[in-house]
Amino acid sequence: MSNAPEMKVSQEEMKKARIPLEYRDYCAHLLIPLNKCRGETFYLPWKCENERHIFEKCQYDDYKRRMLVLKKAKEAEE
Repeated sequence: MSNAPEMKVSQEEMKKARIPLEYRDYCAHLLIPLNKCRGETFYLPWKCENERHIFEKCQYDDYKRRMLVLKKAKEAEE
């Protein structure tokens, strides 16, 4: 994965923020403020919409990037 984005938070920062292992990906730097906002607003669904949208967009873009890498790997095998 030569075009993989760089991690913007360290493992220690993610551990301190109590990010679950399955969410410690390239979008973890956006999950930290989202979880903080959620905690401050008691997870009200109409709060933190902007943070949630930015995090979900990052997740989607990362998914598209990984699928493109997989597609190129499969084409290289053929």
